[in-house]
Amino acid sequence: MDTNKKKNIEKTARKNLLRESEEVDGIPIKGYDFNEGVDYEKIVDNFSSMGFQASHLHNAIEIVNSMIKDEAFIFLGYTSNLVSSGLREAFRYLVENKKVDTVVTTCGGIEEDIIKCLGDFKLGNFRADGQDLRKKGINRIGNIYAPNNRYVEFEKFMQPLLNEIFDEQKKTGKIICGSDLIWKMGEKINNKESICYWAWKNKIRIYCPALTDGALGDNIYFFALNNDEFKIDLVEDVKKLNNTTIGLKKSGAIILGSGVVKHAILNANMLRNGCDYSVYINTTQEYDGSDSGAMPEEAISWGKIKGDAKSIKVFGDATILFPLVVAKSFAKN
Repeated sequence: MDTNKKKNIEKTARKNLLRESEEVDGIPIKGYDFNEGVDYEKIVDNFSSMGFQASHLHNAIEIVNSMIKDEAFIFLGYTSNLVSSGLREAFRYLVENKKVDTVVTTCGGIEEDIIKCLGDFKLGNFRADGQDLRKKGINRIGNIYAPNNRYVEFEKFMQPLLNEIFDEQKKTGKIICGSDLIWKMGEKINNKESICYWAWKNKIRIYCPALTDGALGDNIYFFALNNDEFKIDLVEDVKKLNNTTIGLKKSGAIILGSGVVKHAILNANMLRNGCDYSVYINTTQEYDGSDSGAMPEEAISWGKIKGDAKSIKVFGDATILFPLVVAKSFAKN
């Protein structure tokens, strides 16, 4: 290859590889310097300049603090697996101290809160043999073991309560709604470790759009087999949840996980043309068009989140991330 051709190749390659760029405004990317010792407060603060999901988490904390500062009405949503985990204690703290105004969860988020008052769940193994666990009567939730005896105790708790509620229904003609049933469960368990107990005590409603999708539903099923007239009013809960959003000065949504919990909160806020703040923490992708994986921008198109809202989605495990959010927001305020 002659010299001129080599020079032209080099010139072309350098032009494309080393092209000039504009300077970019913004926060310089920088991590925590452990030469300064271990300061967990500063480590989390440093997430702002870390990049990736660390910076998203920092933004989520800032948005939650904005909700608190602006006295927004806060909707907290979480899926049942998070109550199976140790996040239950964080949710209980928030309800006990009136840090949130309304809760939406799935069936397991109700029953497992009560069940844990009757007996502990235990740390297990994601790779445990399913057949072996089945023989031993041990149910597995990820790497958490929930012995079946806990559900036997739950039935002993629920059946007399359902009987009391049915007697009241026959006497007054009034059909109980789901959130009132959850209050009654909290009242009867009378245990300060329970989310439902503090919800009843502080009159914070817990809504469960999928009320029968779990052990609670099994108990309702068994009771209804022998009591044909027993009913639960689903419509009343829809009215109560949707009406909650109307006329709010500011509305904030913190949603851990996805599915029916996420949609119920956002759909209710659609009636006020969207919430003012939203924080999602989940691991769900949007490629299949599901609401579960949808980003905040999609919710804006529906009017579930306002166009000028402060919103963020953090991709990650809520059992790791949400305690940091609480520590840097609700627990400091």
